[in-house]
Amino acid sequence: MNRILTALSLVVFACCTLPAQAPDSDSAAPAAAGAASTQPAAVTQFQKIEDSWSDAVNRRDQYGLELVLSPLFVDISASGNVTTRNQQVAQAISNDDKTLSLTQKVVTVRMLGDVAIANGTYDLHHKVNTSQVDEKGVFTQVFQRVHGGWLCINSQRTLLRADAGSKTKKSQQSTAEEPFHIPFFSKSDKSSDQ
Repeated sequence: MNRILTALSLVVFACCTLPAQAPDSDSAAPAAAGAASTQPAAVTQFQKIEDSWSDAVNRRDQYGLELVLSPLFVDISASGNVTTRNQQVAQAISNDDKTLSLTQKVVTVRMLGDVAIANGTYDLHHKVNTSQVDEKGVFTQVFQRVHGGWLCINSQRTLLRADAGSKTKKSQQSTAEEPFHIPFFSKSDKSSDQ
């Protein structure tokens, strides 16, 4: 009799804990959507926003920038300059560099409710003093959902390191007899006679 009651209680206990552990399909979808970083629909959506941003910069379009950048926007450039939305708009309007060109490509997007974080690459062609500069780097941009659309509130760019040394790399041979040098255990010029 005890065995039957024990077996029955185990079955009832297992039946009660199974529904609590297995998420239903409706509640699991939003959690998975928030954690996924490579959803094609989100990447496509944010690529359109990045394209609008790039077009506004390339055409020096004040209104286009204001549609993409939040009034709270803060930008940290690859050189470390910190600017606001108003400063970005003023730079776009007053910039006389006819060669300015920006392209951005979204690689991943993470959705966290009304906040989205987009990571990607960028190419910026512009003039510094009198010379042309091609900047290639990566960006992280934070967007906030506002009135059904997305506005960028923070952007940070990081320049990719140019591998200038790869063309002039020389094979350097070590002059050490051992792979590393430990001062107290290395060979000495002094003779052991002393």
